[in-house]
Amino acid sequence: MIDSSLLPVVAGVALALVVLILILIIKSLIIICPPNRVAVISGRKRALSDGRMVGYRLLQGGRTIRIPLIERVQWMNLNTIPLEVAVTNAYSRGTIPLNVAGIANVKVSSREGLLENAAERFLGRSSAQIGQIAKETLEANLRGVLATLSPEEVNEDRLKFSQQLIDEADDDIKTLGLELDVLKIQNVTDDVSYLTSVGRRLTAKVVRDARVAEAERKAEAEQAEANARQLGQIAGIEADKNIVVERNALRVRTAELEAVSNAREEEALVAGDVAKVVASQELEGQRIELEKRRVEAAVVVPARADLEAQQLLARAEAASIIEDGRAQVEVFKLLTDQYQAAGKDGHHVLVLNMLPELIDKIVATVQGVNIDRVAVVDSNSERGGSGGGIPGLVSQLPAALVALTEQIDAATGVDILGSLRRSDSEENEDDEPA
Repeated sequence: MIDSSLLPVVAGVALALVVLILILIIKSLIIICPPNRVAVISGRKRALSDGRMVGYRLLQGGRTIRIPLIERVQWMNLNTIPLEVAVTNAYSRGTIPLNVAGIANVKVSSREGLLENAAERFLGRSSAQIGQIAKETLEANLRGVLATLSPEEVNEDRLKFSQQLIDEADDDIKTLGLELDVLKIQNVTDDVSYLTSVGRRLTAKVVRDARVAEAERKAEAEQAEANARQLGQIAGIEADKNIVVERNALRVRTAELEAVSNAREEEALVAGDVAKVVASQELEGQRIELEKRRVEAAVVVPARADLEAQQLLARAEAASIIEDGRAQVEVFKLLTDQYQAAGKDGHHVLVLNMLPELIDKIVATVQGVNIDRVAVVDSNSERGGSGGGIPGLVSQLPAALVALTEQIDAATGVDILGSLRRSDSEENEDDEPA
């Protein structure tokens, strides 16, 4: 019997083996496809995009799970397959046999539709077998393209030749489920030395053309040199002629400039005289203006200042007179108010106050007349006279006094005698008993 202490160890080992077996089974069922390979899983039917039914499915990159016992997995490589393409004695246009060597790179196409073609044709085949089929197809296409081109076209324009070959082989390559990555022509030869002859002919033609071109260039150079010498001589003649023309033009221009210079000189002299006259006139005008200013400063300005001073003095005197008059009017108004307030006595006082001034005014009319003595001559003195001269003189004094009062009354409007009469009558009335 097994020791009971070993049971957990045995159970753990059994569990690990079961887990390991499960992992191996799951790993065998999981398919992981790298990008340079295609997994072809056969065993179940499915419909393609064009409606066809096939018994496989394709996996390019990624992962999937296959059904055990029902599905089987096979692999196809998508790596590039290098090929050496060569044909011998392939007739070109004109029945010239050519030998063509080139290189090509093909691969199994990963495009939808083409990949199915490759799986149906190359599944289970090696890359060498696929490359051999592609090589034979390209060589057949190469012969077909050579039949449409001349040896010169094949040899001279290999890029065009390669492009035509690619276009010709494209349909066949795609039918196989392949892709043509690169196709280059490396060498084109022939066994009858046709291309060599063509090369010699072309070389001779090139040499001939070079010699002709060299002769033509030499002739052109000589012609150009002769033309240059001719042009140089013509240019020298033209230059001499232009020099003569320019010298004549220079003489004419010099004469014109001298005439203009003389005319300008005369104009300058006349302008100088005119300027002197104008300057003299301006100087005389300035002298007249200066004299006017001097006279104005010496006579007009003092007279104007004197006039303004007299006007100011007259205004001052007039202002003084006006103010004196205003003061006298005020005094007269005050006196009048007082005389009116005094009544009858005021009238007497006014007459008496005015009397000395009136007498002085009247006496002033004969001021300066001095009467040293008065001689009274009787008009009848020669006849003995009547002795009435002195009484006549005395009798004239009252009349002279009356005439004087009348003059005062006419001059001032003050009736002295009338005032005295009224005063006497008023006093007499006052003296009568009531």
